[in-house]
Formats: sequence, C-alpha cells, structure tokens
Amino acid sequence: MELIRDLLAIKQRTSGCVATIGNFDGLHLGHQRILKQLAQQAQQYQLPTVVISFEPLPTEYFSAHQSQRIYPFRDKVRCLEQLGVDYFLCLRFDHALANMPPAEFIQQILLQHAKVRHLVVGDDFCFGKARQGNYQLLKSMGQSQQMQVSKSQTHSDATGRISSTRIRQSLAQGDISATNALLGRAYSLSGRVRHGDKMGRTINFPTMNLRLQDNIAATNGVYAVTVKGLGTQQRLGVANLGSRPTVGGKETRLEVHVFDFEQSVYGQYIEVELKTFIRPEQRFENFQALTAQIKKDATTARKILNKKVIL
Repeated sequence: MELIRDLLAIKQRTSGCVATIGNFDGLHLGHQRILKQLAQQAQQYQLPTVVISFEPLPTEYFSAHQSQRIYPFRDKVRCLEQLGVDYFLCLRFDHALANMPPAEFIQQILLQHAKVRHLVVGDDFCFGKARQGNYQLLKSMGQSQQMQVSKSQTHSDATGRISSTRIRQSLAQGDISATNALLGRAYSLSGRVRHGDKMGRTINFPTMNLRLQDNIAATNGVYAVTVKGLGTQQRLGVANLGSRPTVGGKETRLEVHVFDFEQSVYGQYIEVELKTFIRPEQRFENFQALTAQIKKDATTARKILNKKVIL
C-alpha cells in the first residue's frame, strides 16, 4: 500500500480507481465489509483501490482534538495495509476542506484528481460544508460524469449496529473482549521504542516507551499484554497506558515491561496487544507505593497470560 498526502500525487498514480471515503476509525467489521465490496468492484473494473480519509479526523478538528479515536494514525495505516488497500489518500482536514461545498468536493477531489470510476460509501455517509453532501448527491452527479456510486449496508451483531462509537465505549470500559469482537481482530497499538525517564530500571522493571496522542479511546490503566517485534515469538508483559501522575508525567505513553527480556531496543518498532485490563491508572503517595503496586500488577499479568493460549 502507498500512503499519499496530496491530490496531485494521486492524479499522477492512476488513470482511474475504485474508492471509498470516510473516517475509518477502527477499521471494524462494518468498515471491512465496505473494503470487501471495494475489492470486488476493483476486480471488475481492473483498477486499484483507494481509501480516502482525513487527518485530523473531522470530529477532532471541530472539537479541538477533544474527541476520542480508536487508533493513532500509524496504526490506521498499518491496518489498511493488512486489509489489502492499494492507495491510502489522506487529506489534511483544514478550514478550506471543512467549508468546501459538496458539489465542489465531488468535482475537484473525486472526479478531477482521484478519477474515481466507482465509489462505495456507508449508508450514513455525509460530507462537505455543514455535512450537506450525501449519497443522493453523489449518485446524481456521478451519473453525468461516468462515476458509479453504491452504498454498503449497515453491519450488525446481536447487540446492534457495529460502529466506531461502540468500540470507543468498550475501550473506555476496559472491555477488550468486546472491542476485539467488534474489530474482528485483536486490538493493538504500535510504534518505535523511545527513550523515557529510565525510572523503571532503578526498581528492576525496565520499560519500552511508546508515545501516543492524548485522545486515544482506550482507558488509562494497567493491562496484561503481548508484544510482537522482539524476535520470532511474541513475548508476554504488563503495560501502563497513561500520563504517569505519580511522577508528574504530562504526555500520554504506553510503557511496556516485557517479562524476562533485557535487551536494549531503542528505535525498534513493536506492536503491543492489550489482552486484559487490570486496573485504572492512579496517583500514588510516593514512588515506593508505586513500586509495590507495579510488582503486584506484574504478578497479576503473568497469571492472566499464563492461563491463555498465547503462542
């Protein structure tokens, strides 16, 4: 998959494409149904697939980044690649794009630059200034421009419609099992290991630190985890997601302690799967109290992971 950031680049890449457009936060089972329909159309047209989305997400733009999101951008890219998309056209969502009339969006972005031959959208898709654009407008403008438009129906389970909102709710509740069922895969976060405060090594609990954006939907706290990227087998560990209030932390981090692992892996890319939520993040009176709790958390995580079939 190729990540493309501007319209001129996508115009140069293809003579036509089949595309879908939306936030695709989570790439859950409903999104996967859209991508499957997209792949079927691509095979019929013999054209590449393009997913069109935005950064920041429109909900983040309008809420000054107060809204929650399921995945950081790098994990969205990772998931799209795993799902077999050819091109990911990620447009910067700014004042100009937020105020672009729907008809102009269709003409300039979809038709002139992306050269969309077939567009697949969700049944609730709206776009353009004040969200005035919808499926009917796409359909009517597409007919005169040789762009076919189809919509993917809602995907539901026994509880109701599968949506990013439901996944955010399950993550906020620490319900990883429900999250995985809605995603159709295990929930994980990834990134390159960066230098931290190195306080963990002073108590024989060194951590691998991943910097995350502050509006990740997963609730802050301690998790039993598995880690990929440290050799041929995934490893077991315990992780804290949050800002580390006991030591005056400010930024959101995922700090992972991998059991029985002592190698230095700064700069290395790892993927951390959150297996089970253990407890919420909390502020302790002092570092000694935090140290005692960390040891208890590690013991709890080992017991949880040893009961599961991991490898």
